[in-house]
Amino acid sequence: MHRDRRRPIGLTQDSFHHWRDDMSLEDLEKRIKVLEDIEEIKKLKHRYCALCDANYNADALAELFTEDAVWDGRERGRNDGREAIRTFFQNAPSRLPFAIHMVLNPVIEVDGDEATGTWYLFQPCTYAEGNIAVWGSARYDEEYVRVDGEWLFKHLTLTSHFWTPFDKGWVETQFAS
Repeated sequence: MHRDRRRPIGLTQDSFHHWRDDMSLEDLEKRIKVLEDIEEIKKLKHRYCALCDANYNADALAELFTEDAVWDGRERGRNDGREAIRTFFQNAPSRLPFAIHMVLNPVIEVDGDEATGTWYLFQPCTYAEGNIAVWGSARYDEEYVRVDGEWLFKHLTLTSHFWTPFDKGWVETQFAS
C-alpha cells in the first residue's frame, strides 16, 4: 500500500478531504504568502553569507541591513547602525581573510512585515593573526523587517559555540586565540 504523498502523515483520506474543505482561498493565500516570505528571508541570508565569503563586500553587506540595525557578535563586538556595520565589514578581510559560512537548520517565523529567524553556522576559516586554520560554530538569532517590499536584517546576534584551531579540534581547544 502506497501513501498519498499529498496528504500529511497521520491523516486519513477522510480527514484529508475535511482538512482541504475547511480551507478558504483566503487561508491558502495567507499560507502561501508566509511561505514566500520565508523563502525571501532565506535568500537574504544566502546573500549575506555569499558576500561574506567573497571578501566581505562592505557596501553590499550594509545594504542588507536597516539604517538602525544592530550586528551583535558578542565577543566579536556590537555594531549599531548601518554605517557601523559597513565599517565592521570593511575591516573583516584583515581579520578573517578566508571563510565559508555554512548556515543550516533555519527556523523562521513571519508575522506580517516582521519576522524572526534562528540559524546554525558551521564555518571553516582562517584567522589572519598567526595564519591559523580554524573551525567555527555559532548560532544566529535574527530579526527581520520588510521595508518597501524587501526583507532586511533589523537585528543579528551571533552566539559562538566554538572557534578552534583545525589541528587541535574543539575538544582540546574550544576557542582559538
